[in-house]
Amino acid sequence: MNAPLAERMRPQSLDDLVGQEHLTGNGSVLRKAISQGKLPSMILWGPPGTGKTTLANIIAHTLQVPFFTLSAISAGVKEVRDVIAQAQKLTGTILFIDEIHRFNKGQQDALLGAVEKGTVTLIGATTENPSFEVNSALLSRCQVYVLKSLEAKDLIKVLELATQKDEWLETQNIVLKETEALLTIAGGDARKLLNLFELVVEGLAGQEKVLIEDSVVMEIAQQRIALYDKSGEKHYDIISAFIKSMRGSDPNGAIYWMARMIEGGEDVKFIARRMVIFASEDIGNANPTALVLANACFEAVNKIGYPESRIILAQCATYLASSHKSNASYMAIEEALETVRKEGDLPVPLDLRNAKTGLMKRLGYGKTYKYAHNYENNFTEQEFLPDAIAGTTFYEPGKTPREDELRKYLRVLWKEKYGY
Repeated sequence: MNAPLAERMRPQSLDDLVGQEHLTGNGSVLRKAISQGKLPSMILWGPPGTGKTTLANIIAHTLQVPFFTLSAISAGVKEVRDVIAQAQKLTGTILFIDEIHRFNKGQQDALLGAVEKGTVTLIGATTENPSFEVNSALLSRCQVYVLKSLEAKDLIKVLELATQKDEWLETQNIVLKETEALLTIAGGDARKLLNLFELVVEGLAGQEKVLIEDSVVMEIAQQRIALYDKSGEKHYDIISAFIKSMRGSDPNGAIYWMARMIEGGEDVKFIARRMVIFASEDIGNANPTALVLANACFEAVNKIGYPESRIILAQCATYLASSHKSNASYMAIEEALETVRKEGDLPVPLDLRNAKTGLMKRLGYGKTYKYAHNYENNFTEQEFLPDAIAGTTFYEPGKTPREDELRKYLRVLWKEKYGY
């Protein structure tokens, strides 16, 4: 029992894989490609513990082809070229690169020719948006497959399979009385779940009945969190603390957690990108300059690199933490998306449609549209939503000085229509 439980339980076939049915279920695009042996180069994008490495191994095992693995943390251009040189003597080689978002432009460029020529079929795994981290030339030659965090039902199935199939766990008379604590701490990460589960069972081993309860899970997790986090999951806890410190307007907390990330070797672009998102999600129109500064920070960090970029990051983090906060724009898009899902494909009102043809003009497309610039103050009231949801308010400005100005302006324009 030397290997961790998560490794012992690693699926060996697509049928054994829990979750990701949209990619690997019967009739899915990826499953068809594997069964036909026509595998494209691909980027597997998803949170940790969702099966990216496992899926790459299953593909190689299923196709019975040469399989090379590199980690972007430790591999450089030389290692990439060595693999490509070996692949030129073989047929159907798959090259799996874990954390491909950590490869710089030079390392990614070293891959490009081999992917173009088909010398290797690339499978890259990343927890970061490949649009930001993979250069456009390489990305254009890869299919991007998005893996989702595992749902509660999937995680429970993973636990049940472990108790049934792992030789050591089978001997422990395990009773899964409560699973909420396990699932909450795991956060959709199957690897994290299994390794924590093993720690809990080890802590209770030797008893006549190993009763898994939330209180016991929390106690053992807190006692042994350092071991539980040894494979890097703490990364996500610390970025969470960083974001919450900025949201809570505490520049001291933000700068401390940022220092923890920097000292731990975190990718500075990852930190900068999170601040760009934060500037819109948590500050928004309360201080529009925040997004401008965060984006400038991201660009500067890309140009400057570490260690000097730490100064730029610190300036941005302290500014964001010290800014007025508002999630009004974030809430507006979430509510609008929910309405779209609920109401479906509502027709565009005729006056908002473009009359591209004579028939469209005869049907009244755009006939009653009022061009705002033809009216006083470049505004005239008209309906821009489909009839079924006319008058719905999605955006409600927050209660900050700048948003109060927006609210007053909108109230003047729209009177009482939207309740501003």
